[in-house]
Amino acid sequence: MTPLQAFHDIVTSVTGWDKLIDLHPAVFTGVQTADDIRRAKKDGKLALLYGLQDGVSFQDDPDRLQVLQQLGIHIIQPTYNRRNLLGDGCMEPANAGLSRTGRDSIERMNELGLLVDLSHCGRQTAADAIAVSRRPVAFTHTGCDALQKHPRHRTDAEIRQVAESGGVTGIYIMPYLTGAQPTAANVVAHIEHALDVAGEDHVSIGTDGYLSPTTLTDEYKAIFAASNRHRREAGIAAPGETETGYLFADDLNTPDRFATLADLLIERGHSERTVEKVLGANLMRVFDEVWN
Repeated sequence: MTPLQAFHDIVTSVTGWDKLIDLHPAVFTGVQTADDIRRAKKDGKLALLYGLQDGVSFQDDPDRLQVLQQLGIHIIQPTYNRRNLLGDGCMEPANAGLSRTGRDSIERMNELGLLVDLSHCGRQTAADAIAVSRRPVAFTHTGCDALQKHPRHRTDAEIRQVAESGGVTGIYIMPYLTGAQPTAANVVAHIEHALDVAGEDHVSIGTDGYLSPTTLTDEYKAIFAASNRHRREAGIAAPGETETGYLFADDLNTPDRFATLADLLIERGHSERTVEKVLGANLMRVFDEVWN
């Protein structure tokens, strides 16, 4: 896909979601500032925050970053699993790091107040971005490599470096956490390890999944399997992706999964304040510090 086509597809997608907000203003609200999220919580609405998982759309023209920001996109990953002109993703064996264009893009994102998300970046790309960025950065959705080796997971050193930048590491709910369908205990184990490494101010949750529970109908299974095959054929699938590796934990596949996680963490001796930080306060602090 060309950068211009990727940019066009993003504009089309955002426009569709914006129409949904306009059609249901009592339910949804857009986000331009962290206060918009606080206001949505107060008003009982769902705030829709847009993010990009790849920098292809602006790799040949960093000025597009300002347009993307004006569209409501405030979290951007320089790379996905593969290489682009900005740097190497986590599936690239060369692990070449950020290019000069990538470094310029990180600096431009800092100027605009866009959160640099390194979740799918290669190890050297992430290290380079942390060094270049003057603002906090994040791994918004990942796991702990010390507990389960995987290219999508982050080492203790990386988790500490993000914490030292002022950012956060978000633990996801994915099969990679354990190499099989994860459970709540697996999610809690990764959260607790990240807390031990980074401290309570630098850990969050980034499910990398859906808000609503998943119902395993035949139709859903067929769509999921087809998507998995497409990812493998496109060369963007990570190790361990399978046609039945569904993106949820069996005992957290409920609308109140965050309340369940909170209860489990409190039962294990974590304070309510720590749990509040993990469930969102840490991310809100980073949004406040990064977004203009």
